[in-house]
Amino acid sequence: MASHPVKPLPSGHLQLLRRNLITPAVLKPPSMVSAGFKNHHFLGLCIDESAREMRSLRSWSHRRRVSKSAGVSLPVASAEDFPAVSWESWKPDKTTVAPSWSDVIWPAAGAFAAMAIMGRIDNILNPKGISMSVAPLGAVSAILFTTPSAPSARKYNMFIAQIGCAAIGVLAFSIFGPGWLARSTALAASIAFMVITRANHPPAASLPLLFIDGAKLHKLNFWYALFPGAAACILLCFIQQIVCYLKDNFKF
Repeated sequence: MASHPVKPLPSGHLQLLRRNLITPAVLKPPSMVSAGFKNHHFLGLCIDESAREMRSLRSWSHRRRVSKSAGVSLPVASAEDFPAVSWESWKPDKTTVAPSWSDVIWPAAGAFAAMAIMGRIDNILNPKGISMSVAPLGAVSAILFTTPSAPSARKYNMFIAQIGCAAIGVLAFSIFGPGWLARSTALAASIAFMVITRANHPPAASLPLLFIDGAKLHKLNFWYALFPGAAACILLCFIQQIVCYLKDNFKF
């Protein structure tokens, strides 16, 4: 078999080959490897090794960064490891249908009627220094009139949570007195109570705080469990039935 003469390598290419073989692969950018071996097809083994090094460097560079001081590779977070920022939660739900005039007018009218009736009751109760139209009932009205089929609008959830959380507020005030300890304990116990009894009704969690901070309600003692929360909810449920009937039969 005839042997072909091997042409000597230029000095510059020989130095580049020596440097690529000696320098650690972590410190060698892919551009130097591709520039040194792009147009030369000698020493097939070296070319294959360099090509594999280039592929590994390209895939590795997305996950690791080389420390310039010590020459050690340190793991860092890649941009692809973080989820893309979503702004969908700041926009209205696209799957819901635009509300009709009936969905707007009747719930608003029901809330107005409820607060007006409780306001008249307050005029009767003012000499005794108590009020029926307390702030948590505004949240209850919003739930009953706008989302009557929601779990928190169920009668069981509403009455069990209203009575239980109000009683917890009275008990916490009796043990700890006014202050942050009574408020935090009452709120934690109210949430645990709603979870245990499966009575999910978020507005009821504000009743203990209202009692602890409202000096005019302290005279009610454990009657606070029934008034004003539970008593007012009876009135709200009655008005809710009227609103649901009007929405179903008188649409705009």
